[in-house]
Order: sequence, then structure tokens, then C-alpha cells
Amino acid sequence: MSDFLRTQPAAEAAVLAWPVVCGAKVASRTKAVNFDAGVLQVEVADADWRNHLRTLEHEYIRHLAELIGPVVKRVEFKLEGKN
Repeated sequence: MSDFLRTQPAAEAAVLAWPVVCGAKVASRTKAVNFDAGVLQVEVADADWRNHLRTLEHEYIRHLAELIGPVVKRVEFKLEGKN
């Protein structure tokens, strides 16, 4: 999987890698929607999930780096439908 993702443009690789990095339970409640300038934007269902996932941001960044290289500098968790 890592070999495939590393051949993709960074924006696509970061979005595609999200479900692999966060796991099935979190992936079922979130959606990576955009990657730009080192920031992966992930939509979450509610504020409780957003707050919990923020505490895991550094762990996700570390796992993303292992999988696709050090391209994601920050993960921004935002509520679905909010800018």
C-alpha cells in the first residue's frame, strides 16, 4: 500500500491514506476531504469526535509520514458541512 501511495500526488495520497491510518472505526465516522499546503482536512460527524481526534493528531501525522512520507504537517478536523 505504501509503495502505491508514494507514487500518487501528495494531495491524493494523503486523502487515500486517511482510512488506513485512522482505522475502520474512525474511518466510518470521518472523511478526508482535502489536502493543501501540508494540511489534511478531515470532516467529522460532531464536536465530540472532533475534540477527541484532535488529541490524536500527532499520532496520525506520524502514521501518515510512515505510509506516504513527511508531507502532512497538520490535520484539521472540521464539522461536516462547516467551512
